[in-house]
Amino acid sequence: MKKIEAIIRPFKLEDVKIALVNSGIVGMTVSEVRGFGRQKGQVERYRGSEFTVEFLQKLKVEVVVENEKVSSVIEAIAEAAKTGEIGDGKIFISSIDSVVRIRTGDTDEEAL
Repeated sequence: MKKIEAIIRPFKLEDVKIALVNSGIVGMTVSEVRGFGRQKGQVERYRGSEFTVEFLQKLKVEVVVENEKVSSVIEAIAEAAKTGEIGDGKIFISSIDSVVRIRTGDTDEEAL
């Protein structure tokens, strides 16, 4: 099993959610996060003054999938989240040793 974490632009959430559901994903976790990458923030204007927003608002979408689904899920997220501009985000993949569904006690693939 793999955990896929995608850092995306907030306005792309609905597109990513639809792409994941169409890929057969039945559950996901979404968190509001702040950060910066290569763009190192952005310059904003407010009442004639310029200031730099160093930590940009993003969303983190997390899903855990079977190994066979990893590439199709990554492709779905990347296609749905892409605008072609700097700041589109990143996708991280990590291994998951075990999963337990609290309500039933199901483990691993049955828990997904």
